[in-house]
Amino acid sequence: MTLAELAACINTSWLPEIGDPTVMGWFTVVAYVLTGGMSLLVMTNQRGRMRVFWSVLCVLLFALSINKQLDLQSALTAAGRCLALAQGWYEDRAAVQLIFIVFVATAGLVLSMVFAVTMRHNLAQNWLALIGLGFLCSFIAVRAAGFHHFDRFIGYEIANVRMNWAMELGGIAMIAGNALLFLRQQSKVR
Repeated sequence: MTLAELAACINTSWLPEIGDPTVMGWFTVVAYVLTGGMSLLVMTNQRGRMRVFWSVLCVLLFALSINKQLDLQSALTAAGRCLALAQGWYEDRAAVQLIFIVFVATAGLVLSMVFAVTMRHNLAQNWLALIGLGFLCSFIAVRAAGFHHFDRFIGYEIANVRMNWAMELGGIAMIAGNALLFLRQQSKVR
């Protein structure tokens, strides 16, 4: 399959348009942008590894705000589906999805451990953001894989609150909470 054929196949099931035009979709985008902005403010007053960590959070959160409405993970899922159909392994896609999830989860875990080890002297100040980052990345990776069982779970509602809202906004809230603690400490120092 050529790149042009792959692009044509992806375009049959995905278009770069507003992916979640609901109130909660836009609320989530605003949460990403505000938390990215708070991360930027925290980052400007940090040095060394702390500055790198909060810079990574800032860039990631702004990128995820764009992804939230362009639904780029659906393009990734469409690309995987197109490749699976073209190469004849669509019926066995569950194994590939599982490998993808394990790879991304392992990469996220390794990244979290690298951050935890390199920031061990500042772990007490950043643990909430680290957990939020791990939570958010894991949710997004599994969501991008397109497992139907997981899609049913994240679509499940409790008291009119979808699980995907709770999971995604929960990760964002942990990062925002950690950023707010830093910003409050910084305002007291001034």
